[in-house]
Amino acid sequence: MAAGRKGGEGCPSAGVRDGRGGGRPGGARGRRRRRRRGRAGASPPAERVPPRQRDGARRQRHPFGLRRERGCGGGWREKKGRRRRRRRLFPQPGGASRGGGDAVPGGLRREEAEPPPPPRLSKRRLAVLAVFSLYSLVNAFQWIQYSILTSVFTKYYNVSNSQIDWLSMAYMVAYIPLIFPATWLLDTRGLRLTALLGSGLNCLGAWIKCASVQQNLYPVTLLAQIVCSVAQVFILGLPSRVASVWFGPKEVSTACAVAVLGNQLGTAIGFLLPPVLVPNTADDMDLMGHNISIMFYGTAAVATFLFILAALVFKEKPKYPPSQSQAVLLEASTENYSYKQSIINLFRNYPFVLLLISYGIMTGAFYSVSTLLNQMIVFHYAGEEVNAGRIGLTLVVAGMVGSVICGLWLDHTKTYKQTTLIVYILSFVGMVVFTFTLDCGHLIVVFVTGGVLGFFMTGYLPLGFEFAVEITYPESEGTSSGLLNASAQIFGIIFTLIQGKLTSDYTPQAGNIFLFVWMFIGIILTALIKSDLRRHNVNAGISVAIKSIPVDSPSEDEQSKTAPKIQSESKI
Repeated sequence: MAAGRKGGEGCPSAGVRDGRGGGRPGGARGRRRRRRRGRAGASPPAERVPPRQRDGARRQRHPFGLRRERGCGGGWREKKGRRRRRRRLFPQPGGASRGGGDAVPGGLRREEAEPPPPPRLSKRRLAVLAVFSLYSLVNAFQWIQYSILTSVFTKYYNVSNSQIDWLSMAYMVAYIPLIFPATWLLDTRGLRLTALLGSGLNCLGAWIKCASVQQNLYPVTLLAQIVCSVAQVFILGLPSRVASVWFGPKEVSTACAVAVLGNQLGTAIGFLLPPVLVPNTADDMDLMGHNISIMFYGTAAVATFLFILAALVFKEKPKYPPSQSQAVLLEASTENYSYKQSIINLFRNYPFVLLLISYGIMTGAFYSVSTLLNQMIVFHYAGEEVNAGRIGLTLVVAGMVGSVICGLWLDHTKTYKQTTLIVYILSFVGMVVFTFTLDCGHLIVVFVTGGVLGFFMTGYLPLGFEFAVEITYPESEGTSSGLLNASAQIFGIIFTLIQGKLTSDYTPQAGNIFLFVWMFIGIILTALIKSDLRRHNVNAGISVAIKSIPVDSPSEDEQSKTAPKIQSESKI
């Protein structure tokens, strides 16, 4: 056979024949010499890329299984059998290294990034969840401690009922304008900073309250409550984010329910403890002020301890992703992330908009009932402030049980829409029964109906968070949860003002009828929501078309790369 090239042109091995010697020292001896030279400084074998993508390096087959590379020396060399070895590339001319992203013949680029670590659970996740739940508890306690003692604080500060109601509604008013900066901070600066801000501001507000224990310092206690309400902005949107970042797919809904449960437990303690610590001693203002200071200083001490714990325990994220859906997000780049575009994507999501309104109606009704419960009970049962607090405790504790049961049920069945709709309907029924048994003359009946109402109404809260995360994945959990809470605050303010007016001008039944009419509208909206469980599909290894690009989510090009991998992953 003729030589591939004339000797001396271009490559030192020119003039090679069919592997039987030719232009090189002949036969087996020549092959041995070439192998020795190869061990001294040979390049690794080439990646098997399509022939058209090589710059003139075409392959020819040999009947004995050897391979010829023509274009730089020709000649036959031994074919390597292992696939992983064939994937290596030749170093580029000019000393290019073999690192990820080097150019290859044909203008292609190669990426040799290591595959993401397999999902696994961190032991720290339980400590993170516990600390978050506890400082969320203290924040909720500081929200309700004024409204459950309306008669006490109106006498001590010499103000009207509406001014005390505004101490509770300050939480709702502050949340609405601050939710967008708070969710932006969560998406861009991360979970740890947001958690420390929430815990730190909660601690600061508690200490300011300690300086307001004088009868002429109502503005100071209002300022302290505003600081606590700003802290709430960095707390209410975190349950679904903490659950998604730290917990696996089989426990994420339960973790979210436990995180929400901490806030509910704080409300329950706020119903129970303040009437015991601060009894209505209208004839002795000094004793009343002393009791109020004990409550405020105790709250500040606990809030300080929890702030220190949060600084020690909270981390940005675990070392390894807990689920496949989080692993997919960790592979992505955040360079092109736009918070504004993420908000636009959420408002273009029709099922999410329906959930946004229905969640706001249900949670706003709960806020209104919690704020005005003392007035409703005292209207029919004079002098029963302590029992009003106990009824509130029953309502919230029953809701805590409902939250945990609903979370466990979701983790087991993944029936998000069905569970949400059923709980919504049962909350409506509970509200109707509570309304028409409020004036029956037997407090035990009010305890029972209040407990049933709380079981379903409060149990709905984590359902809304988790359902929103499912239908908006891969958008940020903090953003969707924050918008849900903003809707709840808006409806809560409107419902509290209108129900309070109806209660004072007419009867508590009139205000409650107003609420359950709106809850019926919420049932209709919930029934119209399309159940598209995107996060669950990714965790289950089902390829889904993801239209929006949130923080920590892949770009469109990266999605096309990761979608085939998702299908081949086993269930977590």
